[in-house]
Amino acid sequence: MAHSAMSGTGTTSGDDPVQTAVWRLRSRACWADAAALLPPDTATGAIQRASLMVERCLYTEQGWQDAEDALRTAEALAHDDEERGAAACERGHLAYAATVHKVRDRVDEARAALGRAAALIPPDAPARALLDFRRGLLAENIARSPQAARTAYRRAHTAAAAHSDSLLLSFTWRHLAGLALRDGELAEARHGFAESLRIREELGYLVGTAPALASLADAETEPEAARLREEARRLFRLLGGVPTWLARQLAPPTSPAEPSPSGA
Repeated sequence: MAHSAMSGTGTTSGDDPVQTAVWRLRSRACWADAAALLPPDTATGAIQRASLMVERCLYTEQGWQDAEDALRTAEALAHDDEERGAAACERGHLAYAATVHKVRDRVDEARAALGRAAALIPPDAPARALLDFRRGLLAENIARSPQAARTAYRRAHTAAAAHSDSLLLSFTWRHLAGLALRDGELAEARHGFAESLRIREELGYLVGTAPALASLADAETEPEAARLREEARRLFRLLGGVPTWLARQLAPPTSPAEPSPSGA
């Protein structure tokens, strides 16, 4: 199932060798190379390819047409409700990404697609956790409703834990910690950011490690904060300036750092 694959399949020994190779490339910001390993003529492969292309948009702010093309292929190949729901979830995420990165305002499309996904994906399905997380992103960064975002993130967090989805847990920990930091709950924020960083380091999720380091730095005091930011800068440079939006967070502080809108 495509959503499970995008949330970490290939990260443990004994996994499908193709998924392991896809994960290694994805974690090093090589999304197009990872997508090229997947079969383009099956619904599962096409949905995972689309997911990779959408993630590339989130991290690089480029490749929008490639993501759109991959998504249309996935939508055409989806035959049952679960596959249609997965494709709709990716459609909503692409529309969200285009909106937060100010490519084009597609917020109505994002809401409609995620709502369609919610109608198609059963409440107890593993894919529901990722959908809830993405609905939290929409609530936090588009609707500016931190309480609704917290509720969605907590649902996603509980479901990710139940399904042993470690990668998604790294995302929910990080975003719940970001809300705690906004509320001045420093101990809770530090704990959540530290858990997110720990998971990403254990998984080898290199492209997500620099954002996790930078977020933890925002909740730490000096000199630890400076050490964490310098490590984040090193990884950021190593990956050629990806994720692009992290450059703003790692710049010398002139005002309180804004949370990352991309869901990284």
